Amino acid sequence: MKVKKVAVVLLAATMMATQATGCKNADQTVTNETSQESIQTERQQSVQENEREGVQQTIQENDNYDKTDKQQSLQKDDTIASNETTQEDNSLKINYTAKLVGTYEAEEAQLSGNVKVVKETNGDYVSGFEQDSDSCNFTVEIASEGFYDLNFVSATEGGYKENYVTVDGDSIGTIAVESADFSDAMIARVYLTQGTHNIAVTKYWGWIKLDKLVIQTSAPIDENIYQVSAELVNKNATDETKRLMHYLTDTYGKYVLSGQYCDQGQFGKEMTVINKATGKFPAVLGLDFIEYSPSRAANGSVGKATDYAIKFWENGGIVTFCWHWNAPQKYLTAEWYKGFNTDATNIDLAKIMNGTDEEGYDLLMKDIDTIAQQLLILQDAKVPVLWRPLHEASGGWFWWGASGPEAYKELYILLYDKLTNEYGLNNLIWLWNGQNKEWYPGDEYVDIIGEDIYPGEKVYGSQINKYLEAIDYTPNTKMIVLSENGCVPDPDLINRDGAMWGFFCTWGGEFVAKDSSIYALSEQYTEKTMLKKVYDSELVITLDELPDLKNYPLP
Repeated sequence: MKVKKVAVVLLAATMMATQATGCKNADQTVTNETSQESIQTERQQSVQENEREGVQQTIQENDNYDKTDKQQSLQKDDTIASNETTQEDNSLKINYTAKLVGTYEAEEAQLSGNVKVVKETNGDYVSGFEQDSDSCNFTVEIASEGFYDLNFVSATEGGYKENYVTVDGDSIGTIAVESADFSDAMIARVYLTQGTHNIAVTKYWGWIKLDKLVIQTSAPIDENIYQVSAELVNKNATDETKRLMHYLTDTYGKYVLSGQYCDQGQFGKEMTVINKATGKFPAVLGLDFIEYSPSRAANGSVGKATDYAIKFWENGGIVTFCWHWNAPQKYLTAEWYKGFNTDATNIDLAKIMNGTDEEGYDLLMKDIDTIAQQLLILQDAKVPVLWRPLHEASGGWFWWGASGPEAYKELYILLYDKLTNEYGLNNLIWLWNGQNKEWYPGDEYVDIIGEDIYPGEKVYGSQINKYLEAIDYTPNTKMIVLSENGCVPDPDLINRDGAMWGFFCTWGGEFVAKDSSIYALSEQYTEKTMLKKVYDSELVITLDELPDLKNYPLP
């Protein structure tokens, strides 16, 4: 079995030196496959509908691999409040003096569509981000190539808002605005070459006021960010689970594991088209307990994910599970197969968690009991699980996030306690995916932090801004993974930017495969050439390159 042995040399050190010199619709016969596509469609529709409201190995080289063999030079940003500011990262205690590159007023930029200048006594700004074509385009000059922080001073016109940012037409992420007062909205550690660039803010959710763009140099980050503990939050974890976590931490910061969601297992549509295009299988198989939800089973759904997970583990792979938790039947207000969405239910999690809705509490406990039985089957089969429950909560589009962070955290902790202490499930690696610092339940309940990112079509950036945001959810170091993605990120950009996700796991359906009976690759989001580049990369680990995880050495 082949194991990655080629050293990966990050380019970040070179960039730092250079910079320093110059400055998811289904029908009544829902199948696993169509459910997956429906989930992404519903998520996208939820964002659009709420624009105004703002709902929105140990690497085994001669059996003595040393984690310090591959030193990596990385950079990280902090929010900069002045033209030259000494910064201190709360977790890594790095002091850094940022250098101002330039300040660009929005009212002097090129405006498109409905975006207009608004004049006020306190200062001018631009507004009118209402249609997809609405944008504010800054022309900037960069003296030296390197990494920079782009700070868009802006304010919301009503609730939380996100809007796209592009550099020379390529998406680099979104800026998030929540305050009605002008404040910083940062895109961190953007790599810019020497010369002239067009930096644009374009409507996504829209409805913001934009004052100016401030560009400053990015702060460095200590390479120790990748030195994460292999100790699991569940001290009674099984040996198989400990071995998997040790492997993940040994590879973290050196390699990125490939992953793919495929409701039909290793030989389902998505996995098959990847294998046809690249000759390889992903190292991580993503599955969903969705069809085991009692309100779906009552309507004829049959779950098969547990069996697929066992087979993939037996074939040498790694398994991750999410759970699109269909609300109990009494709370469904639309088609039953949409029951995980906020707008398809009338469930009030806050009332359930504070004891007002006692029946609702009992119903949720019964649902958890059902999923616990599947996890017990996996434990009996000695299958460790990267377990990602209650995902994307802060977005509000799923019912478990619709009542705010406190109710969500109570449910998450309750779920942890019930599965760990009542059911004795010791085969779970807890992958938290709430996607907002205020929703973080605490280090004692989290092994790994995940981010789900859908940047658009053929957007291959490393998503470094979200990576750095996730690092700051806790003052302690946790592994960061790309738990869902639309496009696969370019390994060269991951390497350059230092966004060393523990793994990526592409969502299914149109993100990989065409919607047809013939298993054919879809290039809508990721082109075949990029997919092959990713799976051939020395940075990326595929199924054939995994070690024997069942016997992976423990300290």
